[in-house]
Amino acid sequence: MPRRKKKNQALSLLSRIPLRLTLGGLISIVLLCLAAFSLASNGDLRVVLGLPKAAAPTPLPEGRLAVYYLDVGQADCELIRIPREDGSTYTVLIDAGNNGDEEELLQTLDKLDVEKIDLAVFTHPHADHIGGAAEVLSAVETERVCMPPVPESQTPTTATYENMLDVMIEKEIPATYAEPGLVLYEDKGVSLTVLSPGEQDSWDNLNDWSVVLKLVYGENSFLFMGDAETPVEKQLLDSGTDLTCDVLKVGHHGSDTSTSPSFLKTAAPNFAVISCGKDNTYGHPHAETLKKLEDQGVTVLRTDEDGTILAVSDGKNVTAAPLSPAA
Repeated sequence: MPRRKKKNQALSLLSRIPLRLTLGGLISIVLLCLAAFSLASNGDLRVVLGLPKAAAPTPLPEGRLAVYYLDVGQADCELIRIPREDGSTYTVLIDAGNNGDEEELLQTLDKLDVEKIDLAVFTHPHADHIGGAAEVLSAVETERVCMPPVPESQTPTTATYENMLDVMIEKEIPATYAEPGLVLYEDKGVSLTVLSPGEQDSWDNLNDWSVVLKLVYGENSFLFMGDAETPVEKQLLDSGTDLTCDVLKVGHHGSDTSTSPSFLKTAAPNFAVISCGKDNTYGHPHAETLKKLEDQGVTVLRTDEDGTILAVSDGKNVTAAPLSPAA
C-alpha cells in the first residue's frame, strides 16, 4: 500500500481576518447569531433557517439487523448494524460517498448514533466511493479497514486516496486486503464474507477491483457489488459461488455494464437497491438495467428517488423501504 504522505496544514481564513462593522461584518454577526440560535434547536441550523429537518433514525427492535443504503448522491455508502448477543452492535461502513459531501455524511452518521466503526470497507479507490473516507476515519473511531489488492501500477495517486492513507497511518488503523473467501465477521448465524477480488486477479478496469461482499443473517442474505461489472459477475458465476440474496446492492450505480441477465437470474433478489444521484450526467440507472430488474419481478429502490433506504432482517424475513424522502 503506498505510503507517500502529503502534509495538509490549511489555516482557517476567518482566524486571519479581523471582524469589522462593514456589510461583511454585519453578515458575520448575523451568522453568529444564527449559530447561537441553532444551539437552542438541538444544534440543527435547519430549524433556525426553516429548512426541512432530517428524519430521525428509526428505532430497531432488538435482535434485528439493519442495512442503511445512504443517499449520498452519485456515489456509494452503506452502513450495516449487526446485533450481538450481549446487546451491542457491530458496525460496518461500506464506502464513504464523494468529495465535497463529507460534512453531510458525518452529520448522517451522527444522527444514526454511530460512535464507532468496527470495520470500514472501501470497495475501490474511486473518489465517489472514498471521497469522505479521510474525514470519517479522522472523526469516528475505526477498528480496521478492508481494501482491494489493487496492483501498484493501477493504484491512483489522487489526493483523495493519499489523504485516506495518511489518516490510516496517523491513527494506526490496520488494513486487510480482500481475498475471496475471507470472512470479515462471523458470529452465530451471521457472516460477512469477501467474494471478490483477489491478488491473483488481473482486472484492467479499476471498477472490477471492487470488493464484493455477501452478508448472511440467519436465512437472509445481502450482496454488495460496489462498481463490479460483468466480467466479475461472470467469474463469480463460473466459480460456483453462492450468489443468492434477498437484497442486491446493484453494481456500478445501475449502469448497463453490470447486472447481467445470468448474474441476476442466479442472485434472484427480492429487492434491488441502486445508489445514484438525481439527474446525474451518466444517465444512471440505465434503462436496460431497470428493464432486466422489472422482467425478473424485483422491487427496485433508488436513492435518487427514495432517499436513504433501510433494509431490516429478523433472520427469516427482510423488509426494505425508504427511510426518508430524497433531498
